[in-house]
Amino acid sequence: MAVHVVKNYSQLAGLTVLVALFYFIFLVLSRPTSKLPGPWYSKWTGLVFRYQWFYGKQTFYTHDLHKRYGPIVRVAPNQVAVADLETVKSVYTIKETYRKTKFYELLASRPIQTVFSTADVELHRKLRRLMASQMSESSLKSMLPQVTSHVELAIQRMKEESKDRGVIDVFKWCLFMTTDVIGELSFGESFQMLEKGKKTQYVEDLENISSVSADRITFPFFFHLADKYDKILPLFKSKIAINRRLVEYSRQSLGRYQKQVELDATSAKHTFVEKLFQAEKDDKITFDDILTNAQTFIIAGSDTTATTLTYLIWSVCKRPELRDALLKELRTLPGDFTEPDLRELPLFNQTVEETLRVYSSAPALLPRSVPQGGAHVGGYYLSEGTTVAAQAYTMHRDPTIFENPDQFDPQRWVNPTKAMKEAFMPFGRGSRTCIGMHLAYIELRLAAARFLLEFPNARVSAREGMSDRDMDSTIYFLMSPKGKRCLIEE
Repeated sequence: MAVHVVKNYSQLAGLTVLVALFYFIFLVLSRPTSKLPGPWYSKWTGLVFRYQWFYGKQTFYTHDLHKRYGPIVRVAPNQVAVADLETVKSVYTIKETYRKTKFYELLASRPIQTVFSTADVELHRKLRRLMASQMSESSLKSMLPQVTSHVELAIQRMKEESKDRGVIDVFKWCLFMTTDVIGELSFGESFQMLEKGKKTQYVEDLENISSVSADRITFPFFFHLADKYDKILPLFKSKIAINRRLVEYSRQSLGRYQKQVELDATSAKHTFVEKLFQAEKDDKITFDDILTNAQTFIIAGSDTTATTLTYLIWSVCKRPELRDALLKELRTLPGDFTEPDLRELPLFNQTVEETLRVYSSAPALLPRSVPQGGAHVGGYYLSEGTTVAAQAYTMHRDPTIFENPDQFDPQRWVNPTKAMKEAFMPFGRGSRTCIGMHLAYIELRLAAARFLLEFPNARVSAREGMSDRDMDSTIYFLMSPKGKRCLIEE
């Protein structure tokens, strides 16, 4: 009798598993995304997609899928990548019909929502209104002296390194410069990286923040537990320590600036966060809101611009004819030229645009959520909540828009087509376009011009084992050169 009961239970368990399996298969195959082109395994699991993210290869992986399957491809059971221009234009709009996903909250270092991470349209508009005026082209004019002084100091330190070492590590000095600039414009004080001339713990933490984000997004549950119970769960301990140090450093810097404002607001330096302090007085936001947004500025405004600037200098120094043509154009300027003067130089600005096309510092997928009621995307119906995303890396390499897309060719921007302008999205697209875009352009123009004029015979060095492999890209959300260096010599 007992054997018979056990046998019945075994049969029932087997039947239950079989029914559950068939139900799972039914659910998978009935999803709208199952009808989309894509690798067979992406119907069933997103593990391959996460694996690619964890190792900084997801952008390249997605680009390869587009080349194989076309402009719309399923990359995971509920995630779709798009590369069709008309589709991209409909997803990334001013109206924000397709809202940001939870991905951005995981990407951010703190749970408090920022102008970058929030999916709340009204909160985003509120924060952007408070910050946009400080980051407008007109407001940045008053901050040009600070930016210029850091650029000039960076060039001076490069000259010293060239004399002492025989080469210049352009990536190092660009990173120090952009970190000092964004520190002063965010917290009212420079990090003095250019003066110190070597990486501090803070800069090392900034460099490693992308890998921290990769862990957080790949293993959100375990990362959250480890953050709360680091003594019990030592997993990710070093990565969590990076987050905590960045937060504490930002808290101290912001606290010092707040004291200056409270003592004498009229003499305090103009920064990106000064209006946020007024909003705090009016109980519209908290100090932690200001802190988290300021920290976002630091992360988004240092490594990104430094990376693009490094690739710009490297690309020009690899091409002597282009370098010499740029020098000829730059030498038409007066000795005391300013950033607005640089905007009038055709080839120079075409080179900046081409660098942003090929080496966008944020070239990865920008996830959005399909709105309530679902939507037709690229000729396919997608249900509500499906993640849809485009990436600048692929949009900038569409051969139907950019002829010979893998070739670095500033001349393509002499007469750009409408499609080229619309597909160009190095700072994002729609209402979520990077708020620091104007500052990035200012730093790129000023620093590149000063570098070329100071080092007219600059070329890529082969010393200390430097090779093009050092400049191969790693991309989590942001791009950076694998070698974390770029050696240039005269």
